[in-house]
Amino acid sequence: MYKDCEAIHSLLNPFVCQPILLAEDAASKEKLWKMRRCIGEVVKSSGVYKEEDTVVKRTYLPQLYNTVKTLEAQYGFESVCYGHAGDGNLHVNILQGRMSDAAWQSEISHAVTAIFEACKKYEGTISGEHGIGLVQKNYLSIVMEPSHFSLMQGIKNTFDPNGILNPGKIF
Repeated sequence: MYKDCEAIHSLLNPFVCQPILLAEDAASKEKLWKMRRCIGEVVKSSGVYKEEDTVVKRTYLPQLYNTVKTLEAQYGFESVCYGHAGDGNLHVNILQGRMSDAAWQSEISHAVTAIFEACKKYEGTISGEHGIGLVQKNYLSIVMEPSHFSLMQGIKNTFDPNGILNPGKIF
């Protein structure tokens, strides 16, 4: 096990990562999981934020992360990224930080678009386990062709011909 951990560490070493922590017993494992479960709450308590649920092929996670950090510098927001490396999921939490309210309102959608375009470039999509909500629906065309929308709408109409399930939503 330690040999595998050393190999993973050597792969991650060139990237800007927090210290890699290893659970050596049940108590330290629970402590790590508690920290992981609290990340979202800490982000929410830090002020204005926007969370995006991105997914790419696992081999492209470093590139997506680097793209987010490049966009962070370009647009002036701050970000906290975490997720599920095993399935290519990267939760991108965009924090307003020191951005003015006007810049946040006018620029953040451009930054999100750029993040989602990177997801497509890296053979991924704009949502993993959280699905497409009312906010993400405006970005869905970045990763889906019109024919995909037609197909999904046809499936929805087959099972919900009266439009009573999830009214007002895309599907």
